[in-house]
Amino acid sequence: MKRSEINAIIKEFEAMLAEYRFALPPFLSFTPEEWEEKGHEYDEIRDNALGWDVTDYGEGHYDTLGLALITIRNGNVHNDKYTKTYAEKIMMLRPGQVSPNHFHWNKMEDIINRGGGNIIFQLWNATKDEGLADTDVEICQDGRRYMVPAGSKIVLKPGESLSLYPYYYHEFTIDPASGPVLIGEVSMCNDDNSDNRFYKPLGRFPTIEEDEPPYRLLCNEYPPAKD
Repeated sequence: MKRSEINAIIKEFEAMLAEYRFALPPFLSFTPEEWEEKGHEYDEIRDNALGWDVTDYGEGHYDTLGLALITIRNGNVHNDKYTKTYAEKIMMLRPGQVSPNHFHWNKMEDIINRGGGNIIFQLWNATKDEGLADTDVEICQDGRRYMVPAGSKIVLKPGESLSLYPYYYHEFTIDPASGPVLIGEVSMCNDDNSDNRFYKPLGRFPTIEEDEPPYRLLCNEYPPAKD
């Protein structure tokens, strides 16, 4: 991805958050120059990958296979220094994009439609060899539990949510008749390095072409703490 594209996506995301009056913590407005001056008091942000995240899963097709997200809070399953057992994200997904089919070995999460159009989910149970099972899937949607055939489409309207358990393959898109959707996630600790099992192997972060200076640093770009 070009840096100019990432910058534009983040500005679009900021505008959508402002429209829905979703206020962000101060660190999400730090400039790259401000990050150069930040000391160890911000280590939790660096160590736990909090902040902006724009990904095309390494495939180079953000308009069809991509996601913009912010990790607002997170613990760390690999570092006893951080004792939070939970995480929170806010995401923006456009019509035409897909969040690709995957499950988590450990993380349980709720995905919430915070505003915009409708989210369209498909879920499958994972087989023992991590394939797609053809068994019925239990859907846990805002306190209601019911069964559907594997791969059935589940529509989340604004305000609705879906609980996703470990070994639940899930893929979601946006209703093509709507605009971008603001999506919330409340979960157990998030570990993108070792707890994502994509059905088709994918990367995590984009390869960036630096055609202009960064507007905001991504969560994997922070400089070391200033001593």
